[in-house]
Amino acid sequence: MPRYATIITDDDGREIVSAIGEFEGAAPRPRLGRVEQVAPGVLIGMVRDTAGGFSFPQAGIGAVGLAMARLRARAGAAKSAQAAKPAGTAKPKRAKRAGKNRSKKPARSMPKAGRTVSASDAGAMAQADG
Repeated sequence: MPRYATIITDDDGREIVSAIGEFEGAAPRPRLGRVEQVAPGVLIGMVRDTAGGFSFPQAGIGAVGLAMARLRARAGAAKSAQAAKPAGTAKPKRAKRAGKNRSKKPARSMPKAGRTVSASDAGAMAQADG
């Protein structure tokens, strides 16, 4: 089956492959750009070169690329410098707050004054103490 590619033109005037498909019979009707038959090695994103074939564009380093490279280099240098600092110069971490320490009331071994204790209650208290 023949392979067809949809070719569009970008703002710089380059012809770029935007879609590829295999179709039986006649070539598909283009919705955007133009459609032409291409070789099996052509992929989406390739640009038509001066010889008439297709290849991926060579990324040129522009002003934006140089600025991004400088920023990445600074960030990498800052990370390595921060890692090289001794532990004593690092900013101390904030201590966690201790939760409220609620103590339970101690168990009473002596009954309240004016209260009578039955014999079974006194035996239970004696076992708890001993």
